[in-house]
Amino acid sequence: MNKSYLNTLLTGAFLCLFTVISAKAQDVVIPVETKDNALVLQVTPDKLLNMVYFGSKLTDKNEYGSIAKMYNFSGTIGSYNNAYTSSGTRNLLEPAIAVTHADGNKSLDLKYVNHTVTKINDDVSLLSIKLKDSVYDFEVTLNYQTYYNEDVTEQWSVITHHEKKDVVLNKYASANLCIKAGGYWLKHYHGDWAQEMQPEEEALNHGIKTIDSKLGTRADLFEPPVFMVSLNKPAGEDEGEVMYGNLEWSGNFRIDFEVDPANNLRLIAGINNFAADYVLKPGVEFTTPKFVYTLSNKGKGEASRNLQSWARNYKIVDGNGPRLTLLNNWESTYFDFNEPKLAGLLKDTKKLGVDMFLLDDGWFGNKYPRNGDHAGLGDWQVNKAKLPNDIAYLVKEAKANDVKFGIWIEPEMVNPKSELYEKHPDWVIKQPQRPELYMRNQLVLDLTNPKVQDFVFGVVDDLFTKNPELAYIKWDCNSIIFNAYSAYEKNQSNFYTDYVFALYKVLDRVRAKYPKVPLMLCSGGGGRVDYGVLKYFTEYWPSDDTEPVERIFIQWENSYFYPALTSSNHVTDWGKQPIKFRVDVAMMGKLGFDIVIGKLKPDELAFCQNAVATYKQFSDEIWHGDQYRLQNPRENDVASIMYVNPAKTSAIMFNYLVSTRYHAGSSAIKLKGLNPDKMYTISELNVFPGRRSTIAEANYSGKFLMTVGVNPDVRDGRASVLIAVKETK
Repeated sequence: MNKSYLNTLLTGAFLCLFTVISAKAQDVVIPVETKDNALVLQVTPDKLLNMVYFGSKLTDKNEYGSIAKMYNFSGTIGSYNNAYTSSGTRNLLEPAIAVTHADGNKSLDLKYVNHTVTKINDDVSLLSIKLKDSVYDFEVTLNYQTYYNEDVTEQWSVITHHEKKDVVLNKYASANLCIKAGGYWLKHYHGDWAQEMQPEEEALNHGIKTIDSKLGTRADLFEPPVFMVSLNKPAGEDEGEVMYGNLEWSGNFRIDFEVDPANNLRLIAGINNFAADYVLKPGVEFTTPKFVYTLSNKGKGEASRNLQSWARNYKIVDGNGPRLTLLNNWESTYFDFNEPKLAGLLKDTKKLGVDMFLLDDGWFGNKYPRNGDHAGLGDWQVNKAKLPNDIAYLVKEAKANDVKFGIWIEPEMVNPKSELYEKHPDWVIKQPQRPELYMRNQLVLDLTNPKVQDFVFGVVDDLFTKNPELAYIKWDCNSIIFNAYSAYEKNQSNFYTDYVFALYKVLDRVRAKYPKVPLMLCSGGGGRVDYGVLKYFTEYWPSDDTEPVERIFIQWENSYFYPALTSSNHVTDWGKQPIKFRVDVAMMGKLGFDIVIGKLKPDELAFCQNAVATYKQFSDEIWHGDQYRLQNPRENDVASIMYVNPAKTSAIMFNYLVSTRYHAGSSAIKLKGLNPDKMYTISELNVFPGRRSTIAEANYSGKFLMTVGVNPDVRDGRASVLIAVKETK
């Protein structure tokens, strides 16, 4: 099969085009191309599959075959650039896969067999490469699914064997990349509750840097599975070569960054093999989670827009659809509420002008009423003392007020003080010989047990069955896994991995029956945010820290990886900033309120009502537009970010004062993403009642706004300023 035919397979417009390619090993060069980039794989004469290139796409595909001889990949020990490095034979570097065969042998030597290319549609193609051990009946299929226009690739592996007895997977990564550059700078994140997404950037030197989680669930609490690697020098917002990565997995993960002796960066991403040797039966396919990545040679901004566009088009539920604004009762009532109080909040929801009222924690439990976080979790009967007329009464009241109704659940968890715990102690994750350890006074249910999966799905299904007009669910997850042990799981080493697979099974059932209902992913803040679980949710909760200045930083860092419409931002009473500042910050993503509307002064209420109307006017730009970060809050007195619609006819610019230093404020800020040849009218939005804007409405060319800029006049007394940019008619 000649190369021109292979090129046709990769670029043709035929739907579901499929072929198998098996040629002389030395003839096989496999380019994986997107609009701007190429990842190139090559088979050696002894049938090893190597990665020889990752960078800008070449004009002449025939030249990909000349790359390997230009680079120094092979060293004194094996091949540094193997596409899926195995353990126990020639390789002595960090492996992507390590196994113990049925006979106890721990070696693996994967050789190329063939590859297939499937054209899914004009944008999406799937390359699958079959590898097989030279001695044992053990196979791995490497999958590379490319999204051509978005410059995004998802990579994963499928592992299977036909040995006589079980094989143990000691490590089983999703992806193994080898990158060649003059230097590498890793930006990754750490944090804790209310301190999510704290960035660190460091040069990668020889040896291994690992970011990982061992928490079981709520796995992102200390370290999320996202990162960026700059090549040759630290990338800027609009210049430099940078790769973004995100492991699509909601449990324990491990990402290794190894600079090898030949100065290549070997990147291995997958499920954490900590306490997780996986026992794999003969004939069973083990599919690893997907690792998604994008490469940009135009800086961090383009990489973000690549990933955000891909997420909206292919990953997020209803990613190109609308979102609901809401009023939540949590910080206004906590657990102390009843029907009359909630009925008043429903009227406030309509008065405010948002779309929906969200009832938070505390609505359930009778034998052990949920009047605090010590009891009731797991007993999903409506609390008759608080809500004698059931949830249906609130749904009806919401409809009477022309708003929708949503509700909070935490179905994966249980309080020891609950009927569920009393009836099913074997459903709880806990070591039988050790004392129970709690986080927020609760334990985690064992989702590997199918009966528990049925129960968790039933919590959701029962709510919708009894209340068909229920419009929204906030799904929380507040505890990590202590004393990991499953009364159901036969192989305890499979538990951490099977738990996440089981969670996805439940969510698959939810989405199969309720495909479009908005679900918010909450996990004590941003404790479980990744594209593995976001495929089931419309939005996530970045942090319980809603102090608006802190939230600017948290939302900013999340904006590198996730689209604005997925970031649930609520106006609360945290912090000392005025209501305008708090609302302006929350409008940077998916707007919600968590305040007592009745305590607002008349001018504050009027401002909030007008702000909701403004938000709805510009919601399409925020939710579906291209995002441009203009000034980083870590480097400037003023943070500035803007969203531009695809037609470049409308944009909204958010500006926030983040410094308290004397005379801190803004000067001219250059806009981005506009059409240089169009004329635009700029004006200030969200002006507080009784105040006058200092921004005169005026017309400027896109060229002027992107070359000279506009000064939003952010300073003490004008700490948040929103600017509308509209094509001049």
